[in-house]
Amino acid sequence: MPAELRVPQMGESISEATVLMWLKKEGDTFSAGEDLVELETDKANSALSAEHAGVLSRILHREGDTVGPNDVLAILGDPGSSTVQDATTSAPADAAVDNGRTAPHSSPLAAKVAAAQGVDLAQVRGSGVSGRIMKDDVARLAQSAKTEPATAEIAAPPEPKPSASRTPQATAGAVALPDEDARVERRPMTTMRKAIAAYLKQAQNTAAMLTTFNEIDMSAVMELRKRRKEAFEKRNGVGLGFMSFFTKATVGALKVFPQLNAEIQGTDLLIKHFFDIGIAVSTKDGLVVPVVRDADRKTFAGIEKEIADLAGRARERKLGPQELKGGTFTITNGGVFGSLLSTPILNYPQVGILGMHKIEERPVAQAGEVVIRPMMYLALSYDHRIVDGSEAVRFLVRVKELIEDPETLLLEA
Repeated sequence: MPAELRVPQMGESISEATVLMWLKKEGDTFSAGEDLVELETDKANSALSAEHAGVLSRILHREGDTVGPNDVLAILGDPGSSTVQDATTSAPADAAVDNGRTAPHSSPLAAKVAAAQGVDLAQVRGSGVSGRIMKDDVARLAQSAKTEPATAEIAAPPEPKPSASRTPQATAGAVALPDEDARVERRPMTTMRKAIAAYLKQAQNTAAMLTTFNEIDMSAVMELRKRRKEAFEKRNGVGLGFMSFFTKATVGALKVFPQLNAEIQGTDLLIKHFFDIGIAVSTKDGLVVPVVRDADRKTFAGIEKEIADLAGRARERKLGPQELKGGTFTITNGGVFGSLLSTPILNYPQVGILGMHKIEERPVAQAGEVVIRPMMYLALSYDHRIVDGSEAVRFLVRVKELIEDPETLLLEA
């Protein structure tokens, strides 16, 4: 019997997703548990897998389509069926019939926008996969119609001029608009990138952000790691990195300065007496912040294992929405890319974010002498609406003290 592949419920704050990639094409067979399609939300990407073996009879929502919870993505047939007719006899979801003629290949959302704007889909040049018409294509034509005569034809994009060094490679999803320089590549923003942009702008528009800096002598931590790294990895099956030290130091400082482990709701201040620390992870799709829950209750090994697991699954686009929500404070490490100093933006609605940076040997004065030490600049961005400058500075000093005396950090942990 035919079955439907539907969009699952994706979390309280997620109302839509984008079909990112079909991993099977129409007519392909699949096994139980095999991934069929990848969806992109503003939180993360996730794959939908088959509950039973079968055949992908017909795809109803193509790559680039916007879908919501419970929408039917495809019709699945029994293992023996191989054609669209075997599974269903209904008309394709992305085709509209008008006076006996089939409308151009378009997404359902594009068709809705076209109907609302009075745009003839036959006049629209599609920018999606296989020339599929997307909602932005319709919007561009509608805007063009407002500024040009009604009889004007849509000009074809200019042919790129040959160039050995300046002509860009063709990129999936890239669009060339009429009269645009052929050397300019236009790409639609992904759902995740649009969400990141919105969140960062919301943080800037809402919070009164300020950043304070300090520097840390990393000698003691580096010497401790050198002595214990091999035994630690042999015993725990994971390396001893810097992130567990900074996570523990951050928790220690938050216990002393709880205003930085809070958020504002209306006219109320919510101070959280638990420590769910977000760890910023860079992926090819953008920055995501999975959360290490109850970091104060975890060992160094437990923190290292969880960070490695979360970071790996983030880069494979396998994180769930629950693993990305609800953090109380965030740590970001630009040092892995060589950043010497930066001012991180708050992960709203949190009121504090700690920025780590590159470890660099520098001359410093110590006991009246100039010595070379491995130094790191630290940055703390905070919401000045509820965190005073003195609290922020002392918070950062406490992190510095704990990192520079890791034996104390181990005892406190």
